[in-house]
Amino acid sequence: MKSTRDKTLGIVGSANGRIVLACSAFVISMVGVSYAAVPLYQLFCQVTGYGGTTQRVEQMSDTILDRTIKVRFDSNVAAGLPWKFKPVDREVEIRIGETVQIAYTAENLSQDSTYGQATFNVTPMSAGAYFNKIQCFCFTENELKPGETMNMPVVFFVDPAIVDDPDAKDVNTITLSYTFFPQEPQNPVAAAAKPEADSDTL
Repeated sequence: MKSTRDKTLGIVGSANGRIVLACSAFVISMVGVSYAAVPLYQLFCQVTGYGGTTQRVEQMSDTILDRTIKVRFDSNVAAGLPWKFKPVDREVEIRIGETVQIAYTAENLSQDSTYGQATFNVTPMSAGAYFNKIQCFCFTENELKPGETMNMPVVFFVDPAIVDDPDAKDVNTITLSYTFFPQEPQNPVAAAAKPEADSDTL
């Protein structure tokens, strides 16, 4: 027959086991949430413009206002990517709702093919939800061959709804900023399997 002390130790051990299991489950769930947080945060930023994230749209604005706004262009290259990257024009003045095309240029200064992916944002951040891109080099990974220079267009407009936003209606200048980061080249497509030799040989 177990003593009172053994029973007490058994109860304590069982309680500790439940605590360990609960803590383990919590840690595992937090890891899962942390992995999901990045794409969810990116989706949130794309939908709301939070953090100066611009919007991606498929068609031009059907409303153009008489009011104009300046758009300035900034360029940056992260360490490890041997590119010279700059806007063709430093700024443009456009009408709100007007669709325009501007361009950046990127030059590979190395003797090897290199790959880059651009991140972007606008300031002030309150304008992010109203800066709409139709076409942009930032939507895909870019490859530059040795010494190659590439013209990189951006097609965009500023949504007329900006004038109805109390936090953004007084914005007169928007800065569009890009930073190129080095990327590993995509894995080459595996070679097709060679057909098996005909087994019906004499």
